[in-house]
Amino acid sequence: MPIRGGTSLSMTAKTTRLHHRNLPLLLLQARERVISHFRPILNANGVTEQQWRIVRVLYEKPSLEPREIVELCRISSPSMAGVLARMEELRLVARQRLKHDQRRVRVSLTRRARAMAARMAPQIDATYRRIERQIGEEFSERFQRALDQLLATLEAHEPGRRAARADRDSFDKDDASLRGGARGALQQELLEGRGHEHA
Repeated sequence: MPIRGGTSLSMTAKTTRLHHRNLPLLLLQARERVISHFRPILNANGVTEQQWRIVRVLYEKPSLEPREIVELCRISSPSMAGVLARMEELRLVARQRLKHDQRRVRVSLTRRARAMAARMAPQIDATYRRIERQIGEEFSERFQRALDQLLATLEAHEPGRRAARADRDSFDKDDASLRGGARGALQQELLEGRGHEHA
């Protein structure tokens, strides 16, 4: 049946057909297949997948700021606040404010969390070896290299990334300038106060 403009429904369906497989969905399905092998280990140790992501990252790095954990673990900022609060209640992480900037904090693992990660490590490694036997060690290495290349290439061309980075750099410069100006004004007030005292 012709539709507006004389174009048939069959022609419209043909021209609007999607020609590529759903790559985000494929990656999600692959992730679910992989994580299903590790989920019993996480459940046995009482940690969620998000908590384990954070433990794994901090196990390899002494400490990180929340914004860095957000980037590395791919957890949204609103969710991250709740996850870290819960992990702090479980005595898995500790937060400490930076001396030079009390607005910022660094997060690190507690001894309890490090002991847990060390206890889980042999099971995690054994699971990786089992997966490699199933899919082939060579394929596993090639696949991981391909993923690294995919992430690096798409990150370099991520829409809006340059603009966001420029905005952050501009904000940091403005913030530093304001703090420098505030310090200068405070120093001037102290000097003037001292002058009055001497007078």
